[in-house]
Amino acid sequence: MDSESIVYGCIRDWPSSDSMERRMRRALNRRVLNSLTGGAWPFLGKEMFSQCEQVGAGLYRTQVIHFGASYDGVEYEWTLWVAEFEALLKRLYWASAVVHLDTGLNGCHTFRWESENGFHSPQEDNLHARCAWEREG
Repeated sequence: MDSESIVYGCIRDWPSSDSMERRMRRALNRRVLNSLTGGAWPFLGKEMFSQCEQVGAGLYRTQVIHFGASYDGVEYEWTLWVAEFEALLKRLYWASAVVHLDTGLNGCHTFRWESENGFHSPQEDNLHARCAWEREG
């Protein structure tokens, strides 16, 4: 039986009219993502993340970081995957994130994180977010 799991989604920054602030947030987010290394079985590696860099070519005011990967049965280690994802979110500027988990055995699940105050800054010690998940029937 096939145990492949597909994980994909996006992390959204919050819009701002201050171009210097936007550039600073994007640069920090880029550095954090480029620092991801993974291990023998990396849950999150830098290769799975991408974002538009050119203003006007997919980037207006809100940075959207998209990601995706296929795994061998990641749902069995989902608690660890989520823990690493939340550790990553703590290091980024973001307003919301969504993760889709599509499994051959357990169907499709959607997980959402929304910052309680509308945005998260890496300078915050804790991850103040509301997390909800949905399961497709």
